[in-house]
Amino acid sequence: MTEVHKEEFGTALGPVERWILRSASVSVEIISLGCVIKSIKTADRSGQSADIVLGFDDIEGYFSNPRYFGAVVGRVANRISKGRFVIDEKEYKLAINNGPNALHGGLKGFDKAVWSTEAVDNGVKLSHSSPDGDEGYPGNLKVSVTYTLEKSTLSVLYHAQTDHTTPINLTNHSYFNLAGEGTPDIYDHEVTISAESYLPVDDTVIPTGEVKPVEKTPFDLRKPVILGFRLKELSGPGFDHNFCLYLPGEPPLERKCARVVHPGTGRVLEVSTTQPGVQFYTSNFLDGSVKGKGGAAYSKHSAFCLETQNWPDAVNQPHFPDALLRPGETYSHTTRFTFSVV
Repeated sequence: MTEVHKEEFGTALGPVERWILRSASVSVEIISLGCVIKSIKTADRSGQSADIVLGFDDIEGYFSNPRYFGAVVGRVANRISKGRFVIDEKEYKLAINNGPNALHGGLKGFDKAVWSTEAVDNGVKLSHSSPDGDEGYPGNLKVSVTYTLEKSTLSVLYHAQTDHTTPINLTNHSYFNLAGEGTPDIYDHEVTISAESYLPVDDTVIPTGEVKPVEKTPFDLRKPVILGFRLKELSGPGFDHNFCLYLPGEPPLERKCARVVHPGTGRVLEVSTTQPGVQFYTSNFLDGSVKGKGGAAYSKHSAFCLETQNWPDAVNQPHFPDALLRPGETYSHTTRFTFSVV
């Protein structure tokens, strides 16, 4: 049975709550500002517990949270080319906040909202209403994200409904370091991603439209690779790419998509999802300027993200999985993070 309790964490446009979910092997903290996963503590093979996600000790750090540590991002996670899209012959324009593109829902996306909360079995349900025109998106959107912890598995369930057709793509943007947050890099992590193809990107990190096989490329992570060696083979600063878990037209079944092992501590993270893609990101844009928990300077390649989501810029690429939610439909996806040791 999972222990669930809440406490006050601070104030940001109203009270912010911290929810603590604790099983025999894992402890998770969720805050209502940004629907953030603030902490995940798991034991290594010797029984020593450590926090394995980046973030901040107090609420002030999450007011700006420029790198989206632990947050749910939306309405649309990832990038939308030139901050524009068309629905039913009407063009919508978004804030440009990442080079020439729109990123992670805009200037005040879901990561900046204080969500309402309620207890559920083994966890907490957080809800948010996004009004028509919010950050340029059409339709009144009602969203919920439910975190539940059962034994060693943290499940994240996303639901949304709208009264007007709108793009949606929700994900959690947790940064993991299985050696413990604050460890300088992730080069010794062993990574596997079960994807046959990936999306090449242009110099603004927008997919080119090609769906390319991973075989005989540095993106072939179907068998375990030591991350530091593989990063040296990549052109560019690191991984920031969508790996295709299923193609348009295939059923959205929940499937295992990734496994990461830290040989030094024995910690293992396994991820499964119903989403069609996972954005593998190696913290290429952290530069030490952000000070996190305990004053740690979070530097380049000090963590990795496995952002389960739809393919980036899908609203502008018709051959990508459908990114639109329509009235009468329910957006529903599940992602699970399972922790263990070897």
